[in-house]
Amino acid sequence: MQVFYSSTRGGEKGVPSSRAILNGLAGDGGLYVPDSFPALEVSFDDLARMDYRDLAYEVMKLFLTDFTEEELRSCINHAYDSKFDVPEIAPLRKADGAYFLELFHGKTIAFKDMALSILPYLMTTAARKNKISNRICILTATSGDTGKAAMAGFADVPGTEIIVFFPKDGVSPVQKRQMVTQKGKNTHVVAITGNFDDAQTGVKKMFGDRQLAEDASAKEIQFSSANSINVGRLVPQAAYYVYAYAQLIRSGAIKAGDSINITVPTGNFGNILAAYYAKQIGLPVKKLICASNQNNVLTDFFHTGIYDRNRPFILTTSPSMDILVSSNLERLIYQSCGRDAEKTAAFMKQLRETGRYEITDKMKAELGDFVAEFSSEDEVAAAIRKVYEDEHYVIDPHTAVAASVYFRYREESGDETPTVIASTASPYKFARAVLHAIDAGKFDSMTDEEQFDALHEVSGVKIPNAIEEIRTAPVRHKTVSSVEDMQKTVREMLGI
Repeated sequence: MQVFYSSTRGGEKGVPSSRAILNGLAGDGGLYVPDSFPALEVSFDDLARMDYRDLAYEVMKLFLTDFTEEELRSCINHAYDSKFDVPEIAPLRKADGAYFLELFHGKTIAFKDMALSILPYLMTTAARKNKISNRICILTATSGDTGKAAMAGFADVPGTEIIVFFPKDGVSPVQKRQMVTQKGKNTHVVAITGNFDDAQTGVKKMFGDRQLAEDASAKEIQFSSANSINVGRLVPQAAYYVYAYAQLIRSGAIKAGDSINITVPTGNFGNILAAYYAKQIGLPVKKLICASNQNNVLTDFFHTGIYDRNRPFILTTSPSMDILVSSNLERLIYQSCGRDAEKTAAFMKQLRETGRYEITDKMKAELGDFVAEFSSEDEVAAAIRKVYEDEHYVIDPHTAVAASVYFRYREESGDETPTVIASTASPYKFARAVLHAIDAGKFDSMTDEEQFDALHEVSGVKIPNAIEEIRTAPVRHKTVSSVEDMQKTVREMLGI
């Protein structure tokens, strides 16, 4: 069954997956969505016997139907190899009555590796399929993890350039150091004097700028995205939720067909949308629990039907979730209004012009799969401390947002459905916040270097290579730009 993609705003229809991946964002500013959701073609018991690569193929082939089996398997096999430090790729760890899906065993120790390890292969394969000879320039905004993971994936890939924008004062010290030390002749990193929403808005504006596209084309360059707005990011993420379910069957925790809940720490809404897409193809999900930090715009949206970004932007210990404009929510809005592109475009226009929109009661009723809550900074620290004291298991602040929300949901609802929590980053990426939560007075005066060693002693977990590498790596990227000068910076870097 062939699956084509359309823009959420109606400007493009019938786009094959390879072209959607290459474009990143639709020409009308909308996001590509599949026209249908085919069902999984193999039983859950059979999936439970597969390794990550074979299972990922069974999921991804449903969405990427213009890739041949040979092409798709090649992309998968190149992505999910020894660059991950465990053979399971994404293992499950049971702790405090939940199942933590560890998505941080790749090169940059964050969940973005799961999709960004394969995106360069999907993109270069798509370029060949579409007879594209231009250089592909990846323009990406990051709230901390996407940038490094994207650069690690695209570094020195022939025919590509990558430019990453990050908020100068809005990422953790480790996240910043990972980016500014990135190797690769085709990698470029820009710190902006604004927040993530400013960076994301600036990138979207560049995608919509026809003059920039024409000037780039004259230099044989075309733009694409590595953000979760790209379906080449979203589809691989759906695979790991199916894999988590398969692992639960394999371990005897559930039987095939049993329902599970999935809890996801949520900022840009891509990771939880991937879980929603997994449900659409047949994964038995009872509730999708959307966990926010104190930037709780999504919690308010699911409670009231009103999306309102007009509120203070709060810097938290979970910086990858410090977001007030959740781009991927547009895909859910499109789905909930009966795939009405005109309505979706009108909501996005309201958001752009007024910073808010309100969905209808009928649309709100379509969101019954979701539960949404948020955690304060104190609750996040308490969750880190609780899981450590109960299980001697260390989680990072983003994962702790999800754990805190889930523990509260379980207690208040009495819902004992087996629950997978997306564990999105290694605690080493946020060592200072993690150690402060475990014992506020003991570790705070340590340097970052000392904290890595202290976390090793506390957790018993080996210091990841990603951390060892940045201890001595030289800073290679020093560009700083205002939000207004983002396009000027891109033009200078690409010579257009």
